[in-house]
Amino acid sequence: MKSIVDEDIPTKEECVSKVSYISDALYVLNGKWKLPLIFTLRENPRRFNEMLKLIEGITPKVLAKELRDLELNEFIVRKVYPTTPVTVIYETTAYSDTLKNVLHELGDWGEQHREKIKQSIRDKNSISPI
Repeated sequence: MKSIVDEDIPTKEECVSKVSYISDALYVLNGKWKLPLIFTLRENPRRFNEMLKLIEGITPKVLAKELRDLELNEFIVRKVYPTTPVTVIYETTAYSDTLKNVLHELGDWGEQHREKIKQSIRDKNSISPI
């Protein structure tokens, strides 16, 4: 991650603007499922039931809603093939590639955070009572 030690302190306007941009991004990517869905679909296009099996804990109703939201915001496309029964495949768009660095950084940070919490728990468990 980039250090801000040598950066100039932003003006109030710049800060307000950045907070606004962050709020916009969080509004579009809200919830705990959208980024994992984009990450999963960036690996390979998938069918609905494949995603249900891959993403532990998501319900069919929530998955359907999240896929609609991602499609509305142009992160994924839903392709319907005229087979019997109809085949529906979800895949990412080129626009979702703009999240590649965000997903990578978030994954790295999540790994660091998990290790920090595990170490904190180990440290607390190793303290002997007086």
